[in-house]
Amino acid sequence: MVSLGELALRFLLLSLMAFGGGNATLPEMHRVVVEQYHWLSDTAFSELFAVAQAAPGPNVLIVALIGLALAGLPGALVVTAAFCIPSSLLMYGFARWWSRLAGNPWQRIAQTAVAPLATGLVLASGWLMAATGAARPAALLLTLATVVAVLSSRCNPLWWIVVGAVLGLVGVV
Repeated sequence: MVSLGELALRFLLLSLMAFGGGNATLPEMHRVVVEQYHWLSDTAFSELFAVAQAAPGPNVLIVALIGLALAGLPGALVVTAAFCIPSSLLMYGFARWWSRLAGNPWQRIAQTAVAPLATGLVLASGWLMAATGAARPAALLLTLATVVAVLSSRCNPLWWIVVGAVLGLVGVV
C-alpha cells in the first residue's frame, strides 16, 4: 500500500500542472502512477479512466478512483484534496489578479496563446488513452474513425460514443 503522504505529495504536484482541467494532466498522471512508481498497471489505469468518464460528475473523478485503488477511502479523500485544493486556490488568486488587469493589450494576447496549450494537453490525454488501447487494433481503428467522423461531420459526437459503446457490447472492440 502507498503511503498517504506520498500520494498527497505526488497529486499536489500534479495539481499545480492541471492547466486545462483534470484530463489535461492525464499523461503526467499516467507517467507518475504507472511508469514511474508502478502503483497501477496500464490496464488498471485505463479501466479507472473508463469508469471515471462513464460516471456522472466532473472529469477529475479519475483522481479519487486512483486514490481509492491505491489506499482505500482515505487515499481517495487525500488524493482528491491534494489535487483539487492547491489548484483551486491558485486559480482563485490568479482570477482576482487577472480581473484587475482587464483592458491591458497583452491580456488578450496571453488569453489567445493559452488556448492551444490547453488544447494540446487535452489532445495528449486522448492520445495516451488511445495508445493504451492500441494493443487491440480494433480499438485504435475505432478511435481514428471517430476522430475523422467528428471532424468531417456535423453530427453530435455523442452519437459516435454510442456507436463505440455498441461495438464494445457486441465484442468488436
